[in-house]
Amino acid sequence: MNSAVIALLALVGYIIAYRTYGKFIGKKILGISDENKMPAHEFEDGVDFIPTKPNILFGHHFTTIAGLGPIVGPAIGIIWGWLPAFIWVFLGSIFMGAVHDFSTMVVSARNKGMTIGELTGKIISPSSKYALQFIMQLLLFIVLAVFAMIVATLFYIYPEAVLPVWFQIPIALWLGWEIRRGKNELIYSIIALIIMYGAILLGVKFPIILPGDQQTVVVTWSILLFVYVFFASTTPVNVLLQPRDYINSHQLIVAMALLLIGLGISHPEITAPAINHEAFKPGSDVPSMAPVMFIIIACGAISGFHSLASSGTTVKQLDKESHSRAIGYGSMITESFLAVLVLMAIAGGLGLGIEIDGETFKGAEAFKHHYSSWSSASGLGAKLSAFITGGANLFSSIGIPHKIGEAMISVFIVSFANTTLDSAARIQRLSLQELFVRKNGQIMRPMNNRYAATAVVVIAAATMTFLKPGGQGAMVLWPLFGSLNQLMAALALGVVTVYLFAKKKPFLYTLIPMILVLVITVWAMIENGITFFEQKEYLLVVLSVMIMGLTLWLLVTSFKALISKH
Repeated sequence: MNSAVIALLALVGYIIAYRTYGKFIGKKILGISDENKMPAHEFEDGVDFIPTKPNILFGHHFTTIAGLGPIVGPAIGIIWGWLPAFIWVFLGSIFMGAVHDFSTMVVSARNKGMTIGELTGKIISPSSKYALQFIMQLLLFIVLAVFAMIVATLFYIYPEAVLPVWFQIPIALWLGWEIRRGKNELIYSIIALIIMYGAILLGVKFPIILPGDQQTVVVTWSILLFVYVFFASTTPVNVLLQPRDYINSHQLIVAMALLLIGLGISHPEITAPAINHEAFKPGSDVPSMAPVMFIIIACGAISGFHSLASSGTTVKQLDKESHSRAIGYGSMITESFLAVLVLMAIAGGLGLGIEIDGETFKGAEAFKHHYSSWSSASGLGAKLSAFITGGANLFSSIGIPHKIGEAMISVFIVSFANTTLDSAARIQRLSLQELFVRKNGQIMRPMNNRYAATAVVVIAAATMTFLKPGGQGAMVLWPLFGSLNQLMAALALGVVTVYLFAKKKPFLYTLIPMILVLVITVWAMIENGITFFEQKEYLLVVLSVMIMGLTLWLLVTSFKALISKH
């Protein structure tokens, strides 16, 4: 089967879904209306609450939710075959993920821009707020602690990405200044993008390699990243994060366009198996597809972190409620299309040639050698190399040298991972401050100071990161991330379901996805809990039991709220 045809059909399908199902959810279920005053106007403060043009906010929101998720997830999930991964990404995003992102943004907008944790307390019950906030804080804590190490590791693996990624900061500050002066954001963002691509060429010529072994280098970069995160997440959002993410969104459009053109020109046949029967054979080290694939491929289909972004930062910049469909539903299916392109770059592009231990493999042999076992595809470098090699092969078909193509993709990957890092810090700071709100609406000292609150968040994450040599401390909690992330998605859909029920709106469109994701997640958590116990990972066992208990409590209180609102 031709990979270009699959990518094109997926693109058409996403456009149809946005114009039909997305419109239906917005009009008939959520009742979108620009008569509703947005929190960005009601609480405008020049720091977090800032009314923003929809095209700029789309870029900010998209790059916040994307990160490594739509790349790493499909790059691992394809080991069971490209077809199940594609079906989950395509249908999951349209009927679950995009609805989840869109609805949480709208419900938050109608409730003073509260995060999903605070919304739980208002919509379900005051006590349930703390249960969900614990899950939120744990999820964000893991994201911040682990992603600092991941970005630092990417700097070590791809030193050519270091210069352009850091140079993006002054470029973004300049772009933000010009936009605030009233200059045309599209023209100036294109100029900024051209400058950044110039920085990529410089990065290839002058890769920045720090002295020392991998552990030393990762620790050094991690420290610098935590310092950067503190300032980035406390700076007014329109000064750095918005313009930087706007540049990244253009970088995404260019990368996706090049991948699509590359697929069109080279139109490689899919050499990866539709169903990888080797992964299902007895004795294979590949875990069972269900529930693992549905947890690993999260951001391309549905991700709980997205509800934290929708209700944590994006909603505070929403100018009009009508913009929420493009930003909420539209961003999610765009991310899903990126996941499809990643699948096709691996399923088709990888077959154009991959070098392993000095030997070049093509066609089905390329996939077979890279995905010969579960362990062979483990490790951050292995997970990303399949996409980088396959993508660079597609870039080569349109005349971009392979080395430059690899650099462009590596910068693209690191930029998005870095975006998740500082956005997670801002989201966690805002949700943490909500825990210290008095009855009169004022935040208790010193948490009312954004610098103090951010310092707590960053220092806690940094402490966890450096508990083990080489910044590996946060990896202690990483096994919880996948199921915790999907659990957050199910619980966020539960909050929206109760809201819709109370408003006498059709609620099955959020209830059914909630049940499906919850069943898969609980299944995965039970399996993980058994594994943790067998491996004597008692901290993970205790946290898993606590999370399961809190989930049960949230389900009970949600059911009671439904009955009380009947």
